[in-house]
Order: sequence, then C-alpha cells, then structure tokens
Amino acid sequence: MEHSAADGPPEADAGNEADEHLIREAEKIATALGRMFPGLCEVVLHDLRDPDHAIRSIENNLSGRRVGDSVTELGLARIADPDYPGVVQNYPNRFPDGRPAKSTSIGIKNAAGEYIAALCLNLDVSVLSPVTLALSNLVATGTEYGEQPVETLRDRTARELRRAVEAAAAERAATPRSLSREDKKALVQRLQRDGYFDSRDAAQTIAGLLGVSRATVYNYAK
Repeated sequence: MEHSAADGPPEADAGNEADEHLIREAEKIATALGRMFPGLCEVVLHDLRDPDHAIRSIENNLSGRRVGDSVTELGLARIADPDYPGVVQNYPNRFPDGRPAKSTSIGIKNAAGEYIAALCLNLDVSVLSPVTLALSNLVATGTEYGEQPVETLRDRTARELRRAVEAAAAERAATPRSLSREDKKALVQRLQRDGYFDSRDAAQTIAGLLGVSRATVYNYAK
C-alpha cells in the first residue's frame, strides 16, 4: 500500500504507533495495580496527548471521575515541560468528598523524550487506620464543630456524616467499604433514624463512603 503525503511522513506514523503501544502496555499495569488494592487505591492512566480527554483508564474508582475526563494540573505541567520530574511520590491529596489521599504520579516518556502518559495512584488513607480514627475522635474538642451543637441535624456537614460512617465501621474493626451488606444496610438505617438524610447530598456522600450506588443507599434505607 502506497503512503500519500496527506498521511504525513512514515516516521511520524511509526512514532504514533509506538506511543500508542506504550500507552496500551501502561494500561495493563494500571489494571493490575488497581485490582491488587480493591477499595484502597485508585489507579488512573492519563493520555497526555489529548489533555481535554486524558483519562484513558481508571481502576478502583474512588474519585468519581470517568474515562475521557480531562487531565489534572500535574499532567498539564508535564505537557508544558519535558524536564518536569518523572516521579512525584507520596504527596498529600484529597478526593472530591473530602477524604484524604496519598498520591504518586509517574510520567511516561516516548523515545523522543516527550511525556505522553502519566500513571497516577491515589491511596485512600482514611480507611487504613480505624484506631487512628478512634483516637482523633477521643481528643477532639467542641471548637471543631463550631458554635452550633452537634445535635442540630439539619446543619450537619459532609464531614460530620463521614465521621459518623467511619466511626460506625471502626466499632467493627473495619472500614466502611469492607463492611458486609447487612452491616451497610443497618448503618444506613441508623443514619436515617439519626436524621442524617436531612442534609443535602447525604445519599451520594454515603454511597461514596460505602462503595455502593446511590440507589442502593435508598434501598437500604427503606
């Protein structure tokens, strides 16, 4: 088959094919890492060649992002600067619902020395130590909750809801996502009785913490 000028130079085609091959290989690593740490570590592969639709794959989704979502600020920095560090390790981060995370980002360069992809790991550190959670609750002072009493249910924030869910899981020496189906159901019903469903977006927040869908939360609450 002849190669036309409109197709671009053959070496460009070869470079694109090599880049795509490299990203497909990285996709295997992302899948394996995500499945090795279910419920704990989100693994995202960014295709930096298309920053507006960069997420190529996402395993063990903890952030609520989707395939085809845009690149992060760190990805943009790598696109702009080939000398940007190849590995940024163990930096503090936070999921959209407020859970703390520890992140590592690994840049992937092609043969030309250009960043074409980034493999990012986001570890949910909020689920790793129920003991730490219990101790933090023990030493917490009233000033953390502001001037309003905790019993004012309609003013409970997502932080207070998250604290209630994690504390309930800690009572069973577990994490919210590792609770059994029956324990999750009982917890949702307790939260409903205590008035947490009066707050805005409570069902979505609970669903994210327990690792279930919002519809499942409503079914549990029945």
